[in-house]
Amino acid sequence: MAQTSGGTTTVPAAARTLAVFEVFAREKRELLKSELARLLDLPESSCSDLLNTLHELGYVSRTVSTKRFYPTGRLIEIAKSIAEYDEVLMIGTEATALLSGQSSETCFFGEIDDTEVRIVAVSEGSHRLRYVVLPGDRVSIHATAIGKALLGGLDDEERDRVLRLKPLRALTEATKTSPEQLEKEIKAHQKLGYYQAVGEGRQGVSSFAVHGWIGPRLVGLAMVGPSDRFVSNKNAYLKQLKEAQQMVFEGKGLSAQSPAGSVVKRAAAGARARGAR
Repeated sequence: MAQTSGGTTTVPAAARTLAVFEVFAREKRELLKSELARLLDLPESSCSDLLNTLHELGYVSRTVSTKRFYPTGRLIEIAKSIAEYDEVLMIGTEATALLSGQSSETCFFGEIDDTEVRIVAVSEGSHRLRYVVLPGDRVSIHATAIGKALLGGLDDEERDRVLRLKPLRALTEATKTSPEQLEKEIKAHQKLGYYQAVGEGRQGVSSFAVHGWIGPRLVGLAMVGPSDRFVSNKNAYLKQLKEAQQMVFEGKGLSAQSPAGSVVKRAAAGARARGAR
């Protein structure tokens, strides 16, 4: 049952669950159910229910011979994933705000998720007519500039695998559904340093994108909007996009004191190290 104190509500079961891991961190050893109950000041029956739940969920293991419990690596893996996502979200939020502020177009940050692109961060454009996308949305990998940019960041073998996992669906008359045709376009745009989609994901909508690395994760930065506006402003938009790419993925122009700036500089150092190998 939840408890209310000082205008806030606490859930004792949640507090007890976290206390379990704090005890293991302090004791640094396997514990019997009775020992943990004593250290948590809980009835043994309540402690048993708690440990059995954590065991069922894979957060603690139990030795067959001694019946002792100890945390598994699941919690640390989740914590690592959260920390990595936070870095991507932090940088993506700053990157999209920077680019959208310059171009007035909707800009977003994303990464490959199976055969789609998952949008991580978005800054909505200020034009009355603008494209709307939300964090958590998924867009096609073959009919968007961000998808092509991310494919362009993969090695040939991995790109070939992703493009052939599922049949590529035509979303408009302009959608390219041939993996060979897409590979040819992506290789051409690798030399140009940017990627584009013109009416391929949605009629009358165009996008430009680039890719980069945040630690070990390949991410894309894109701008999207009406095709006629992108034709009129192509040179200016690409200049803004490439400048943002340098600032975001190489740390040029970002304050080292800002949280995103320090993360970008670490990511850039990691990218240089990968290149040296």
